[in-house]
Amino acid sequence: MRSDVGILGEVRAAAEKRILFLPHALHQMLRPDRMIRRSEVRDVIEQGEVIEDYPTDARGHSCLMLGLGFAGRPVHVVCAPKDDYLAVITAYLPDEAKWSADYRIRSKK
Repeated sequence: MRSDVGILGEVRAAAEKRILFLPHALHQMLRPDRMIRRSEVRDVIEQGEVIEDYPTDARGHSCLMLGLGFAGRPVHVVCAPKDDYLAVITAYLPDEAKWSADYRIRSKK
């Protein structure tokens, strides 16, 4: 990947090639209390923002993105751009008790 475009650019470029939902992501998305659609994850990738960057992640450079899903609900997506695809590591609905009111900053509680 090109480092001059930043992680957001790398994420979106990789997603244009292909999005691969890892088993953990699918498991988390399909939990009855979440039911996160693939289209919601795509919306986060296409329109959301990077709120945490993990350049030294063991899975490769990855990031946490925040965007809006179905009915405007906040959705967090952890993903890692690869040469031929974007790996979606997990997706979840952020817990109000663990995040700031805008879901961008982890609570220190």
